[in-house]
Amino acid sequence: MSLPLSQSSSGLPIGIQIVGRFGDEATLVRVARDLEEVRSWIGRRPKVQAGRTEGDSGI
Repeated sequence: MSLPLSQSSSGLPIGIQIVGRFGDEATLVRVARDLEEVRSWIGRRPKVQAGRTEGDSGI
């Protein structure tokens, strides 16, 4: 499972990948839930998105 966990100094996401035992996806989901509670990603947006910079209207 891959999770965004932090941001670089330029605002780009830095992720981690976690793996578990074969067939034990429930543990991965619990770990991901716990990390999300501690390091919530909601509201964080990179300054650059697919060729756009912050403040660019995209038009």
